Amino acid sequence: MARRRYLIAYDIADPVRLRRICTLMEDHGERLQYSVFLCDLSLAERAELEEAVVRIMRLAHDSVIQIDLGPASTPAWIRSLGRPRRLPETGPRIV
Repeated sequence: MARRRYLIAYDIADPVRLRRICTLMEDHGERLQYSVFLCDLSLAERAELEEAVVRIMRLAHDSVIQIDLGPASTPAWIRSLGRPRRLPETGPRIV
Protein backbone atom coordinates (compact mmCIF):
# COMPACT_ATOMS: atom_id res chain seq x y z
CA MET A 1 0.00 0.00 0.00
CA ALA A 2 1.62 3.27 -1.12
CA ARG A 3 1.95 5.94 1.51
CA ARG A 4 2.02 9.65 0.79
CA ARG A 5 3.34 12.49 2.91
CA TYR A 6 0.91 15.27 3.83
CA LEU A 7 1.40 18.58 5.54
CA ILE A 8 -1.77 19.26 7.53
CA ALA A 9 -2.52 22.57 9.25
CA TYR A 10 -5.60 23.70 11.11
CA ASP A 11 -7.29 26.78 12.52
CA ILE A 12 -10.02 25.78 14.97
CA ALA A 13 -12.14 28.49 16.62
CA ASP A 14 -13.34 26.62 19.73
CA PRO A 15 -10.90 25.38 22.43
CA VAL A 16 -12.77 22.07 22.92
CA ARG A 17 -12.76 21.26 19.19
CA LEU A 18 -9.15 22.46 18.97
CA ARG A 19 -8.03 19.96 21.62
CA ARG A 20 -9.93 17.12 19.92
CA ILE A 21 -8.40 17.92 16.51
CA CYS A 22 -4.94 18.25 18.09
CA THR A 23 -5.24 14.85 19.78
CA LEU A 24 -6.39 13.28 16.52
CA MET A 25 -3.46 14.80 14.64
CA GLU A 26 -0.95 13.66 17.30
CA ASP A 27 -2.22 10.11 16.70
CA HIS A 28 -1.57 10.36 12.95
CA GLY A 29 1.56 12.46 12.49
CA GLU A 30 4.44 14.47 13.85
CA ARG A 31 3.99 18.05 15.01
CA LEU A 32 6.14 20.56 13.11
CA GLN A 33 4.63 23.68 14.66
CA TYR A 34 1.71 24.44 16.96
CA SER A 35 -1.02 23.57 14.45
CA VAL A 36 1.03 22.01 11.64
CA PHE A 37 1.64 18.26 11.32
CA LEU A 38 3.55 16.05 8.92
CA CYS A 39 1.76 12.74 8.28
CA ASP A 40 2.70 9.66 6.24
CA LEU A 41 -0.64 8.09 5.36
CA SER A 42 -2.09 5.48 3.06
CA LEU A 43 -5.12 6.51 1.02
CA ALA A 44 -7.39 4.66 3.49
CA GLU A 45 -5.73 6.32 6.51
CA ARG A 46 -6.08 9.75 4.92
CA ALA A 47 -9.77 9.15 4.23
CA GLU A 48 -10.30 7.90 7.81
CA LEU A 49 -8.49 10.93 9.25
CA GLU A 50 -10.43 13.34 7.04
CA GLU A 51 -13.75 11.78 8.07
CA ALA A 52 -12.83 12.07 11.77
CA VAL A 53 -11.75 15.70 11.35
CA VAL A 54 -14.99 16.64 9.56
CA ARG A 55 -17.03 15.04 12.37
CA ILE A 56 -15.24 17.23 14.95
CA MET A 57 -14.94 20.58 13.18
CA ARG A 58 -17.60 23.17 12.45
CA LEU A 59 -17.31 23.76 8.72
CA ALA A 60 -18.58 27.35 8.99
CA HIS A 61 -16.03 28.35 11.66
CA ASP A 62 -12.96 26.08 11.38
CA SER A 63 -10.52 25.19 8.63
CA VAL A 64 -8.10 22.36 7.96
CA ILE A 65 -5.77 22.25 4.98
CA GLN A 66 -3.95 19.24 3.54
CA ILE A 67 -0.96 19.64 1.27
CA ASP A 68 0.13 16.51 -0.59
CA LEU A 69 3.94 16.39 -0.57
CA GLY A 70 4.15 13.24 -2.68
CA PRO A 71 5.13 9.65 -2.01
CA ALA A 72 6.46 9.06 1.51
CA SER A 73 9.49 7.31 0.01
CA THR A 74 10.49 10.46 -1.94
CA PRO A 75 8.55 13.42 -0.49
CA ALA A 76 8.88 17.02 -1.61
CA TRP A 77 11.72 18.96 -0.09
CA ILE A 78 10.90 20.96 3.05
CA ARG A 79 13.05 23.92 4.06
CA SER A 80 12.94 25.42 7.53
CA LEU A 81 14.26 28.88 8.36
CA GLY A 82 15.28 29.90 11.87
CA ARG A 83 15.50 27.40 14.69
CA PRO A 84 16.52 24.01 13.27
CA ARG A 85 13.87 21.30 13.23
CA ARG A 86 14.31 17.56 12.90
CA LEU A 87 11.80 16.26 10.40
CA PRO A 88 10.27 12.84 11.07
CA GLU A 89 11.69 9.85 9.25
CA THR A 90 9.66 8.41 6.38
CA GLY A 91 7.87 5.09 6.59
CA PRO A 92 5.96 3.30 9.32
CA ARG A 93 6.68 3.91 13.00
CA ILE A 94 6.58 1.35 15.79
CA VAL A 95 4.92 2.87 18.82
